[in-house]
Amino acid sequence: MSAVQGFLAAIGAAVLSLCAAAGALAIFTANGVRHVFLPPWYPGEIGRQLMRIGYFSLPVVGLTAFFTGAALALQIYIGGARFNAEAVVPSIVAIGMVRELGPVLGGLMVAGRVSASIAAELGTMRVTEQIDALTTLSTNPFKYLVAPRLVAATIAMPALAFVGDIIGILGGFAVGTARLGFNGATYVRNTWDFLTTEDIASGLWKAAVFGFIIALMGCYHGYSSGRGALGVGRATTNAVVSASILILASNYLLNEIFFTS
Repeated sequence: MSAVQGFLAAIGAAVLSLCAAAGALAIFTANGVRHVFLPPWYPGEIGRQLMRIGYFSLPVVGLTAFFTGAALALQIYIGGARFNAEAVVPSIVAIGMVRELGPVLGGLMVAGRVSASIAAELGTMRVTEQIDALTTLSTNPFKYLVAPRLVAATIAMPALAFVGDIIGILGGFAVGTARLGFNGATYVRNTWDFLTTEDIASGLWKAAVFGFIIALMGCYHGYSSGRGALGVGRATTNAVVSASILILASNYLLNEIFFTS
């Protein structure tokens, strides 16, 4: 085989591998979504996943949002001072947090925490044949393992994003009033006047999509994990990387849908 043939064969193999992976993910997604709407349901498992995905992610999301809002206020003030536009700090911090930074950074932080956790848990269950045992006991693994996590993450992420938005705006408020000399009442009024329902709703819809992606990537890579500790480690890494990339890609697509005519 010539060098050119070898090069073309490598490209073809990569394309075929990509198509196979995309098809497997599409089939897994369709099965997961289908089982969300089909009985039986497991509300206890959904509640446990809501606690794990939502409540226990609050500290990392809150800290990320607070310091992001604080840094954003400082940078906007420094940049606005070049054009005598320091007064736009409250409105831009609020819009930036609610539309973009709150959902995206919250999603990335939750992806690092939750996708890895789900992939490690399901990967370990695959390695130790617990998933096969569920099938033997006439319990559908998609129904018991995948669907509750998809539902819980899709519900929990908008709540986390909403709390993160508030904390991020408070971070900007803290820096604006304590460091940049803004009047507190004026800062709050400018924030409130420039925020619209569309801004808030778009951020929450984004967060719901990101939550679905986070749970889907964790479940997919964990469910299809290879054998042994190496397989579980790869599944965990792949879950975080793929969830992060898909969050950023879907964020652009959602921006095109929400904010362009």
